[in-house]
This record gives sequence, structure tokens and C-alpha cells, in this order.
Amino acid sequence: MRITAELSLYPLAPDFVGPITDFIVELRREPGLEIVTNQMSTQVRGDVDAVLGAVSRCTRAAMERVHPVVLVAKFLNADLDIATAPSVG
Repeated sequence: MRITAELSLYPLAPDFVGPITDFIVELRREPGLEIVTNQMSTQVRGDVDAVLGAVSRCTRAAMERVHPVVLVAKFLNADLDIATAPSVG
């Protein structure tokens, strides 16, 4: 099954840009995922095990580097085309 996830990482630290960038770079190193990042969040799609495994590994790494950190995640059991903006007619 393929899924789509939307992730937003919030390091509760004065220097928050570096940990967010590190999180995104680590996600992009994970095999088998399609990833789109914008100013608000990062969308990830792929096989359910690949997506959940990558989110778990990258979140753990972020939480080991920065304390505290919040990850807001939404998961959808559908394979959305995240590379194309939806038509809002």
C-alpha cells in the first residue's frame, strides 16, 4: 500500500532552522520516497513501510539532537500526486 504524509518539525530552540534542514536532508536520503518541501511542511509519499520507517528514523535522529522538538504529522492512506498543485477551480 502506498501512502502520503505531511510533516512539520518544530524544534523548540532558538536555532530552529538547522535542525529542520537536517531533518529534511535526512528524509531525502531515505530510499523509495517522493518528497516535496515548501515553506510550511514536507510531503512524503511511498510504500507505507518505507514512509513510516523513514519518519521514525529521521524523527528519532532529530529528537536525539534537539530537545524538545515537536513533529506534527498527517498520514493518508492514498497515493496523492504531491508534485502537482491541485486545481481549485
